[in-house]
Amino acid sequence: MPAIERFAKYLSENRLKMTRERRAILADVLSVRGHFDVDDLLARLRRSGHHVSRATLYRTLPRLVESGLIHKVEMVDGQARYELMIGRHHHDHMVCLRCGTILEFESPEVERIQEDVCRRKKFVMTGHTHQIRGYCVSCAGDDRARALDSRGSNVAGRSRAGAGGARAGGRTGP
Repeated sequence: MPAIERFAKYLSENRLKMTRERRAILADVLSVRGHFDVDDLLARLRRSGHHVSRATLYRTLPRLVESGLIHKVEMVDGQARYELMIGRHHHDHMVCLRCGTILEFESPEVERIQEDVCRRKKFVMTGHTHQIRGYCVSCAGDDRARALDSRGSNVAGRSRAGAGGARAGGRTGP
């Protein structure tokens, strides 16, 4: 089912309407490659002539997540990034604490271990989020980053992600 129909069905099932603003948000989300945040999306919408409020965006993104069209990635700095899930399957993330780069990875071994732990604990897993925090290859050699992290400083709060680190145009891994 095409994304627009899938979202319209979700909205209808929840007694909501497919508004012009929601349609514009969905269209823009469908064109994004990689991870994006609210500011990225709002700027893209405004550049393309859509006058969508920040509040509408904040109300619509959870609906897109609930519909399964996008996935929310919680970042260590408290901000969220999102990614389109159409045509994609489950994967996990490595997040650079210094620059905010998000690298995606898949590991059947990690998935098997999680399932085994759930089975042993008699726990019914409905989903999971696996995020490894550390330093990307560009930042790993930076002694300052490792020194700050070893002292317990909040390196994520100093990340450049808020200034464009792992945004729609940022690296998102293979």
